[in-house]
Amino acid sequence: MAIILGIESSCDDTSAAIIKDGILLSNIIANQSVHEFYGGVIPELASRAHQQNIIPVVSMAIKTAKIKKNEISAIAFTRGPGLMGSLLVGVSFAKGFARALNIPMIEVNHLQGHILAHFLDEKDKKNPHPEFPFLCLLVSGGHTQLVVVKDYMNFEIIGKTIDDAAGEAFDKCAKVMGLSYPGGPVIDKLAKEGNAGAFAFAHPVVGGLDYSFSGLKTSFLYFLRDRIAENPDFIEKNKTDLCASLQNAIIRILLKNLVKASELTKIKEIAISGGVSANSGLRSAVADEGQIRNWNVYLPQLKFTTDNAAMIAITGYFKYLNSKTCGYDTVPVTRM
Repeated sequence: MAIILGIESSCDDTSAAIIKDGILLSNIIANQSVHEFYGGVIPELASRAHQQNIIPVVSMAIKTAKIKKNEISAIAFTRGPGLMGSLLVGVSFAKGFARALNIPMIEVNHLQGHILAHFLDEKDKKNPHPEFPFLCLLVSGGHTQLVVVKDYMNFEIIGKTIDDAAGEAFDKCAKVMGLSYPGGPVIDKLAKEGNAGAFAFAHPVVGGLDYSFSGLKTSFLYFLRDRIAENPDFIEKNKTDLCASLQNAIIRILLKNLVKASELTKIKEIAISGGVSANSGLRSAVADEGQIRNWNVYLPQLKFTTDNAAMIAITGYFKYLNSKTCGYDTVPVTRM
């Protein structure tokens, strides 16, 4: 029997989860609403909030799972990538907890956690899992990658963004329009009421399977600048169409390379993951493309798309089975 406590603190969500023999028993998340006022995450405020939240969140995760802390086999924690102050809180807590119980520590790459969230099963509910090898489009606020997943421990990045990530494009363009933070979900909601073909924006051309979103962001910014000069109320009068057109452009860029990657690798097991995988337009577009191309498409449950400790715990579980533990001298890293 293996019971893993997972800790996630890479950005502004403090989360703890318990996995027992591959089954998720609890997944507790404490959010930080303070950042909404600033239109983005303030690192110092995030780390302070983590310090306040980490103990009650872990305590609640253990209580909800109905286990005792001395039953825990190992503690898995996010080592990176992420904000250094936030990561330090999670890593420091993991070290103290592991030393107190004399149990091993397991470092987890946050991005691998997003991908392996597809293997989460819950009590009385077994979710569909992709078969190896599968191709995963990982889209989040800070990362956009195409990854060939050969097994639980073997990942190959075959494409990535060379500048902004898809999530950054959503949030930064939302900020330009005066929408609330985080902007991605707001754009998704407004896009449902708009015309995706109302406006056209630049699609950057990048070699291979890499992505670029800075050109799209610049195109959107200049487009608004010119239209506002003609009509100061342009954004307010065209908000839904702007959101729908922007979202459509981002999705087209993402899908183009996903299709190309599937053709090059001959892989038809296709998954998406990361915070942007909660976007309803992207989910529908990937599902539709899958029907056309005879893909087996795997869409993560919405509750496992954003940062959470369940994905850290399941990754830690697979690493524990493979005896991949780390020392107490492990330090967090902002980039991995």
